[in-house]
Amino acid sequence: MQALLIMVLAFAGYIIMYKFYGEFIGSRIFKLSASFKTPAHEFEDGIDYVPTKKEVIFGHHFTSIAGTGPIVGPAIAIIWGWVPALIWVFLGSVIMGAVHDFGALIISMRNSGKSISEYTAKYINNRTKIFFFLIVFLELWIVIAVFGLVIAIIFSMYPQSVIPIWLEIPIAVYLGYLIYKKGANVMLWSIIAVIVMYITVVIGAYVPLKMPAIAGIPPTGVWSIILLTYAFIASTLPVTTLLQPRDFINSHQLVVAMTLLILGVIVSTMSGGLEIVAPAIQSAPAQAPTMWPFLFITIACGAISGFHALVSSGTSAKQVRSEQDALFVGYGSMLLEGTLATLVIIAVSAGIGMGYTTKSGEVLTGVAAWTTHYSSWAAAAGLGSKVSAFVDGAANMIAALGLSKGIALTIMGVFVASFAGTTLDTATRIQRYVVAELCSDLHLHVLTNRYVATAIAVGTALILAFATGASGNGALKLWPLFGAVNQTLAGLALIVITLYLKSKGGLKWLIAGAPAVFMIVMTIWALVLNQGQFGTQNNVLLQVINVIILIIALWIAVEGLVKFFSTNGNLSAEDITEPI
Repeated sequence: MQALLIMVLAFAGYIIMYKFYGEFIGSRIFKLSASFKTPAHEFEDGIDYVPTKKEVIFGHHFTSIAGTGPIVGPAIAIIWGWVPALIWVFLGSVIMGAVHDFGALIISMRNSGKSISEYTAKYINNRTKIFFFLIVFLELWIVIAVFGLVIAIIFSMYPQSVIPIWLEIPIAVYLGYLIYKKGANVMLWSIIAVIVMYITVVIGAYVPLKMPAIAGIPPTGVWSIILLTYAFIASTLPVTTLLQPRDFINSHQLVVAMTLLILGVIVSTMSGGLEIVAPAIQSAPAQAPTMWPFLFITIACGAISGFHALVSSGTSAKQVRSEQDALFVGYGSMLLEGTLATLVIIAVSAGIGMGYTTKSGEVLTGVAAWTTHYSSWAAAAGLGSKVSAFVDGAANMIAALGLSKGIALTIMGVFVASFAGTTLDTATRIQRYVVAELCSDLHLHVLTNRYVATAIAVGTALILAFATGASGNGALKLWPLFGAVNQTLAGLALIVITLYLKSKGGLKWLIAGAPAVFMIVMTIWALVLNQGQFGTQNNVLLQVINVIILIIALWIAVEGLVKFFSTNGNLSAEDITEPI
């Protein structure tokens, strides 16, 4: 009964916060205006700048920011207990993450759809813009290389997901053709597309495909090459060809998956088979770092994530057709991600107890299942371990509805892989924008071409992926830095949002300022602790990069603080046309 009560209370809380806090921020703080001409209309080009219905752009935005983030973070942070994980997910998403995502989206829309790196110069100075570009490039560099590996690992763990994932692409392209070329009804045909996709899910469950080694390259390496090649093609296509229709399908897929999970929680609870088996609080689990500050670094997506600012100011700002749609897209999607993270917490704290198969083939239930999987930080830290904890726990709950465990596993495997694919595609597209903007500032205009800039984005990711060999897992060398880099970016984005609101006068800045201080303190604390850990391991590479990130974080924080106290609250000339 505890799991069901948690779900109901959390969902009610998200709805209340959207209705009252979200709408207050939209109308009173950012003063959204239907008359404001968005970049999607002003610079419409049919490729990146495309006015889009809010339901469609919501699907793109959500699937891009979600990826595997709200799954992986909670699935490892549960080791500190379900109570701190749940509190951080709820409070983090409603008062920090949603403000961060929404603020980054609005400021970008009011600055011609430019990335947060580019408009940082306007609200702080040119020095910070260069530093921002560096940290953004580093984050996206790791994300692109790692997510190719992430999907490869998912394909290896759940080979039944391979057919549905790849067949979703022609389904999405045809859906885009019907909607944008033939004027077909969006909702009707997207539902039909989802039905067709779930037919492929059933096929995949019975026809799993395993990638063999090719020319001495292991399966993960082969998949990494294929997936990064796909990312190049997908991210250079017009958004209406693949990105939007595929993400609209994925948004429906999300509805299906979350509905199944919610029903699974209800039915499992009523039958007496679902009980929370994870500890409420476990402050010192074996081999784990301290809960403070690492809980706030480990759970990023689902609470607050710097990557979201890149999506908001990278792709979504170029597609929102009305400024008033931004609340639904920016604030609403973050709360939905918090909702998903809540379901993940239930799956890994309760669902896993309904049945867990060990590596030796033994089936465990109850507390024994949880303690075996989470026996130590090292035991639960691997990517496969995190994903399987959620997929297995979720499949257990869905199977309570009468579906076979095999079909339930395929549905959840496809769900996770689909979202990871969207993140890979979107991250590549954003990195292309980042490269093009930086090269434009440096007057290297030949490198701003979308094919050339994308080749740089994908090429550098390939170099990182294969830096340690043919397996394609080279980015894992830098992965220990990602959490702190990502949350540092979130804190820095909140600084920019704070300064933007400070320039409008009054105390509006507090809604971003307080979260900015919290995130900067947590991330700098984590960076300092990481430096000691990397030193103990004699890892010179991570020590050097970590120090650079720490210097950038401190530099931008100080620059932001100086700018804050030197801003008198008057609007600058270029801001006069903005809604105030």
